[in-house]
Amino acid sequence: MLIITIGPLTAIFGVWEIPVNKLVTIITGMVVFLLGTFVYFKWEIFWHKTYKGQLVTGGIFQYIRHPHYTSLLIVGFGLAFFFYSLFTIAIAVIAIPIMIWSILDEEKLLIKQYGEDYKKFMKKVPWRIIPKIF
Repeated sequence: MLIITIGPLTAIFGVWEIPVNKLVTIITGMVVFLLGTFVYFKWEIFWHKTYKGQLVTGGIFQYIRHPHYTSLLIVGFGLAFFFYSLFTIAIAVIAIPIMIWSILDEEKLLIKQYGEDYKKFMKKVPWRIIPKIF
């Protein structure tokens, strides 16, 4: 949310501009933003179609446990590049540990809610938001 609020201002006033070709940065930001939006809708559509109180493990969930956070991360960096500002990129980077804390906290609740089923799911799908990384 902070990126959406501050990003346009930094772009308008040229605050802390990224030292790269502006057009390249804007196009990169748009592509990354659209990728994040795609991930979000894959999660949203699948989750709402299948969630009926039970643990959802199919669709995008077979690759990552928290696709919603993945989409937020990707969209955040896409917007940060789109607004062509080191300040907005710094905000996106600062958001990462906050997201990790939220994920770890959410997983405690999911273990309480789903018990052994969620623990098995965690073993089957070891990646929280980025396959092969975290």
